[in-house]
Amino acid sequence: MSAYLPQPIDTSAVSLSPDILQLTEQLAENAHNQWAQQRLQSGWRYGVTRDDAHKTHPCLISYDQLPESEKDYDRNTAMESLKAIVALGYRIIKEPSV
Repeated sequence: MSAYLPQPIDTSAVSLSPDILQLTEQLAENAHNQWAQQRLQSGWRYGVTRDDAHKTHPCLISYDQLPESEKDYDRNTAMESLKAIVALGYRIIKEPSV
C-alpha cells in the first residue's frame, strides 16, 4: 500500500470578502452542531475526557462554551471550505432580505 498524500484544493491565492469572513463563524458553529448531533444520535454523551469505549467526549457542549482551540479547528474547516468554493470558480452571494 502506498503512502497517502493529501492534495487539498490550492486556496493560497483566495481572499475572502469581509461579508464572507463573517459567514465563517456561522459555518463553524453549524459544523460543530452537526458533529455533536451525530455523536449524540450515536449514543455519545458529555464527559470530562474523551473515552471511545464509554462514548464520552468533552466537546459535546454548545459552541460558545468550546475552548478557542476547538473553535479554531471548526473555523479553519469552514474557511477552507469557503476558499475552496471560490477557488473552484463559484461565487457566494447573499440574497437581499425580503
